[in-house]
Amino acid sequence: MTRLLLMRLVMLAAVIVTSVLLPLAQADDDTGCIPNNPCYTAASIANSAANVAGLYSPNSFISIYGTNLANVTKPIGLSDIGSGMLPVSLQGTGVGVLIGGISGYIYYVSPNQVNVLIPENFTPGPVTVELENRGIYGPPVQITLSATAPALFQLDATNALATHGNGPVVTPQSPAVPGEIVVLYGTGLGVTSPETICGTLPESAWPIADFADFQVQLNGVAVDPGSIQYAGDTPGFAGLFQVNLQLPADCPPNPQIQIGFAGNLSPAGRYLPVQPSS
Repeated sequence: MTRLLLMRLVMLAAVIVTSVLLPLAQADDDTGCIPNNPCYTAASIANSAANVAGLYSPNSFISIYGTNLANVTKPIGLSDIGSGMLPVSLQGTGVGVLIGGISGYIYYVSPNQVNVLIPENFTPGPVTVELENRGIYGPPVQITLSATAPALFQLDATNALATHGNGPVVTPQSPAVPGEIVVLYGTGLGVTSPETICGTLPESAWPIADFADFQVQLNGVAVDPGSIQYAGDTPGFAGLFQVNLQLPADCPPNPQIQIGFAGNLSPAGRYLPVQPSS
């Protein structure tokens, strides 16, 4: 997968749920919103990869949906990343997000959606999210962070995002085959070893600290741990994790795929396009 495609993935994630979550932020009752000010609710914040609310951890992406969130539309660009440090505001936008009183790292802003990376230096528990648009603040709302929040990025509404090794994207038209090595992309897999330095882009492939307990399940059955060649950060992309997986020789067609840990797996209902080789 190209660097440009990965950047677009992170910047524009979760657009699938805009029509579901945005009305929650625009409700008239008990939102705490002031007319013409940034407006959103706890229910209109989603995990950017899984497209669901309530699935958050340090060093994972969230999407805030609402109104008056920004006056412009702008994705992160190379000019926003100075000396390898992630931006807390994109140039010319005036948009920032405080998470537990700490500035989150902004990847995308628009009037109705802001994507932000939660800083790594949090412990599990409740935190307050507050968005600022050019000096005007929206309501402080509370979300709860877990130690991990496994989630797979999605190709579309049903299929997980994966590539054929380091090559093209796995799609229903270009499926993986049993025995092939694929790379899955996700977020929320926890602390790496060594730990990621807050606000920087990882330069090396650092595996997750709990690799021994990490699982990949196909149709609810855990694959052989030896088939998981790597699970950790994607070099050059903060908050983006990758899983290098060799599919079983008897992998069923289009299996449901989940990643994570016992009792804490990514949401069900995501599938990996797989077909036997012709």
